[in-house]
Amino acid sequence: MGFDWDEELRKIKERKLQEITSKKGDEKELSSEKEITVTDGNFESIITNTNSLVVIDFWATWCGPCMYMVPIFEKIARKYAGKAVFGRMNVDENPIVPGRLGIYGIPTFVFFKNGKEIDRMVGATSEANLEEMIKKHL
Repeated sequence: MGFDWDEELRKIKERKLQEITSKKGDEKELSSEKEITVTDGNFESIITNTNSLVVIDFWATWCGPCMYMVPIFEKIARKYAGKAVFGRMNVDENPIVPGRLGIYGIPTFVFFKNGKEIDRMVGATSEANLEEMIKKHL
């Protein structure tokens, strides 16, 4: 059995992306102060344990438009810290929730309030459009 270069490169790429998108490499926790990592395991508690608006970015490492949206999403998350909770879910690592929600295209931004989906945006968009959607639901 030979070495699987594709798998090794995928792991390196994901590790580097985590380094880039994480704050000092620390574990992202549920907080309105910073963007959090959402998984199939913590999704329900994140959308139900806050009265704030929750915005989740469904993305993948191989998705060019997703990578384009990273700095925009992070900038808006900083701007609206304390007013909304921002999280990102890697759809390759967490297929259950995206499947249940019918996420067929990425990036998809899903907006939740009180545990219920209230809106969504599919595809890369401008900072102004994403911010307008957030303001609409605050």
